[in-house]
Amino acid sequence: MKTLIIVVWMMLSANAFAECAKNARGETVCGNGQTAGGYNRNTGRAWTSQTNQNGARTTQTSRGGEATTKNGKGVVHGPGGTNCYRTANSHGCR
Repeated sequence: MKTLIIVVWMMLSANAFAECAKNARGETVCGNGQTAGGYNRNTGRAWTSQTNQNGARTTQTSRGGEATTKNGKGVVHGPGGTNCYRTANSHGCR
């Protein structure tokens, strides 16, 4: 159900995206530099991503995962409660 809602939202908000293309993995990806989204028809998974004014990108998946990244560093909150991080000097999960 959540996947369906995200896909419908992405279709209705298609005007916010500048271009859409299918990548090598079969995913449809749309984006305008600040906001992006995609859907993989083969797996039924969707994602959306936004960049804030500080350059940090927040990505959410249709399975409940969320990642906040900037310059290759960030924090990922998995749908099962797993939290992982990556800094300049280390990485790991808790």
